[in-house]
Amino acid sequence: MPIGLVALALGGFGIGLTEFLIAGLLPQVASSFSVSEAAAGWLISGYALSVAVGAIALTAATTRLPRKSVLVGLVALFVLGNLLSAIAPNYQVMLLGRIVAALCHGSFFGIGSLVARALVAPERKSRAVSIMFAGLTVANVLGVPFGALVGERWGWRVSFWAVTGIGVLALAGIAALVPAWAGQSPATDTGSDDPFAAAPISLRAQFRVFRSTQVWLTLAATALSYGGMFGAFSYIAYTFTEVAGYSTGDVSWLLMVYGVGLVVGNMIGGRAADIDRDRALLLALISLTVTLFVFGLLAASATATVILVFLMGVCGFASVPGMITRVTDAAHGAALAASANVSASNVGNALGAWLGGLAISAGLGYASPLYVGSAIALTSVAIMAVAAQQSQRTAPEPDHSR
Repeated sequence: MPIGLVALALGGFGIGLTEFLIAGLLPQVASSFSVSEAAAGWLISGYALSVAVGAIALTAATTRLPRKSVLVGLVALFVLGNLLSAIAPNYQVMLLGRIVAALCHGSFFGIGSLVARALVAPERKSRAVSIMFAGLTVANVLGVPFGALVGERWGWRVSFWAVTGIGVLALAGIAALVPAWAGQSPATDTGSDDPFAAAPISLRAQFRVFRSTQVWLTLAATALSYGGMFGAFSYIAYTFTEVAGYSTGDVSWLLMVYGVGLVVGNMIGGRAADIDRDRALLLALISLTVTLFVFGLLAASATATVILVFLMGVCGFASVPGMITRVTDAAHGAALAASANVSASNVGNALGAWLGGLAISAGLGYASPLYVGSAIALTSVAIMAVAAQQSQRTAPEPDHSR
């Protein structure tokens, strides 16, 4: 495994911590700045909106720059944002820090995925992306308990100082360990064998790739797969306590079970996608659809809940590495498409959470978001099936003359 992937994973871990740890710190932050719970909640929703905007805007603005230099700049922005949060004298500066840190999120994972795949042979590209995303999935496991534990013992500011330190380490690691050729010049002049991983593309050409039906189908499948998972996940605490009968004190370890599932699914999905990507994606999406539906049926069982929330994590994240390499292949290595994939996932998150909330508001019960998530995931299966069929139909005939 190229050591540069470890540096990219560390950057993903730090960014993931920034996203997730605030959930365990909101009461302390709200009290510290004397703001309402709703205002404190903007530290989460404002972050998510900034991710969606930043993913496209920063990638478009840096399209002509070497990708390693862009990654270093993005992590520097991440460090600045968390530093602002750590020293924030008031709520407004705290929110600004969250927005600044969020701006780098989508572009880091979009551009970083291209750099990651440039570091390995083409047949290992999805696995390389999964290693980079391993940092994010581990952060999902540790983020909320880390923030709550550190915040409880030493105050919420220390949590942001710790993440700032992780960002500095990631910055140094990427600067020292990611080769300068990764994404800087055409593949024939670099150490990469992947023709889509290396060559920077003009902004006009990057926007032209969105004429591709395959790009849009993959983005739609990404959004709906995330929408299915997060339609259920957004209200999973209520499912645990109101349906399965767990106490509120049990929610943290149950969420860690889910997070472990994300880690496992990410690694399995990366390996499977390198063998047969479209088949692996279809299997992951079908598995997510079935898991969410069965979870809805068995949500009242405490034992089944533990098993199914783990499987929800596995199936929910197994499609992520393959989706990223699929959209970048369809877009001929355009970084804007990779970042758009991150934006699509955030749009899906918002859609799933909204529809799940509507189901609860309609009086369908706290297990209803699981059925909603299953229905959303089923639409992603249909779209992925169309994408796979079209891709197979337009694939070049194999050359038997050799």
